Amino acid sequence: MIKLSYACVFSLFFILFGCTTVTIEEVQHASTELVEGESIVVIGRRTSSDYETEPELISCIGKILAKGENQLNVIPEQTFVDNLYPWFEPRTAPLRVRDLQRLLAYDAVSEKFNDFNVHYIIWVDGNTETTRSSGSITCSLGGGGLGCFGFGTWDKKAEYEASIWDYKKKKLIGKISSEADGTSYMPAVVIPIPIIAQVQADACKGMALQLKHFFNNTEG
Repeated sequence: MIKLSYACVFSLFFILFGCTTVTIEEVQHASTELVEGESIVVIGRRTSSDYETEPELISCIGKILAKGENQLNVIPEQTFVDNLYPWFEPRTAPLRVRDLQRLLAYDAVSEKFNDFNVHYIIWVDGNTETTRSSGSITCSLGGGGLGCFGFGTWDKKAEYEASIWDYKKKKLIGKISSEADGTSYMPAVVIPIPIIAQVQADACKGMALQLKHFFNNTEG
């Protein structure tokens, strides 16, 4: 019964957005040479069963790269991984550029790369985590209905690094890091009002826009 009452109240929430600080750094070793018809793929690092770069972050980056000005031909991560199964699973994925040579010894792998016309592979490593939380909110059901009172706050930090591999030349050509920090708040007077810092989304946007610049910067 109480759970149903909570659901009704939460449906009435206002959601506001807090502030996030984003820092982007880029190192580019060589210019890019994407021509019409060539593709890139963005993949998240997953080195164990309990660690992965969030799939939603990878999807977010891919969608921004594939839209708007200077859009790129992006192969969806899941499509790429499924077609190359099991070579890009956590235990078999290449950790270094030269490891690609080992995979390309298999005809099925090299043929699939040619089918996708892949030129660049972008490996994204990192995650978003809650670094601090404090406060409390108490809700009670009385004669006047359900009411809440209190205050909660929590900090989130996102740290990601993208390594850009040139598949054609078998070399690492650059790295982009994206760090974002933000604090969310939840004041509650009768109803909680979340003020959410979009930490992961802002880290995604910062990295995606920098990647677009990376692939359109011919100076190297």
